[in-house]
Amino acid sequence: MHFVEAKGILSDNGSGCGMNIYRGCSHGCIYCDSRSKCYRFTHPFEDIEVKRNAPELLEKALKSKRKKCMIGTGAMSDPYMHCEEELKLTRECLQIILKYGFGVAVQTKSDRILRDIDLLSEINRSAKCVVQMTLTTYDDDLCRILEPNVCNTKRRIEVLEKMRDRGIPTIVWLTPILPFINDTEENVTAILNECVRTGVKGVIDFGMGLTLRDGDREYYYKALDQHFPGMKERYIRHYGNAYELPSPKAKELKGIFRRICKENGIMSTPEECFRFMRELPDKNPQMSIFDL
Repeated sequence: MHFVEAKGILSDNGSGCGMNIYRGCSHGCIYCDSRSKCYRFTHPFEDIEVKRNAPELLEKALKSKRKKCMIGTGAMSDPYMHCEEELKLTRECLQIILKYGFGVAVQTKSDRILRDIDLLSEINRSAKCVVQMTLTTYDDDLCRILEPNVCNTKRRIEVLEKMRDRGIPTIVWLTPILPFINDTEENVTAILNECVRTGVKGVIDFGMGLTLRDGDREYYYKALDQHFPGMKERYIRHYGNAYELPSPKAKELKGIFRRICKENGIMSTPEECFRFMRELPDKNPQMSIFDL
């Protein structure tokens, strides 16, 4: 872990703002796209870069914003990595978001988010809060291989339950689906049934497959050699050097996904889910003279 003084903290995505307090990750997920060379890391991925002045930058930015919006965090680096236990920068930023009346959409794999459920509830009451949780495999033994340094799937499902009980809407990322590993009907059905049970608002899927780029691919293949002997060669025979690696069962799995979501009123396209996460309702509308 190392500290930097950042020049900025928010990136404009058109209808909201993205925020990454940390750069790199300690969760060790074998498929992590953020390892890709295109993101131009100048330090080892596990050597977390900490934007020490993130809260100050965020307060300055929100204080000067004329229009309230949703603040998204967690797209590149999980805001609830191990170092957050000590540093509490994510919590500080949530306090600032609450102070200035903005909304927040948090993406994580970690149950550390429960530490801040009080703040998330307050933000949801005053503006809007959406919690996004990644679920890739219902098998906790497999989960320990794919995502070794973060809580297991069962615990993440408990997080979804606790958010539901607080009235905080949730989105599940059902991605990636790894060809020949977790691309089974049983796995996808089990995860979706839990999404139904816990009242998930939407599920994001990008075609029941995996993407691999330079940097990410090498790390993933090394993990395959370690945990699934012969699987790397199977990937190379089947996909070559492709960027998109859809599961051979993608059509069937997508059919199950669409059916369960439709039957239970769950948003099932990325467009719907992203639109929901970016919409900030006006909970304090201006009073009309006709209301007097």
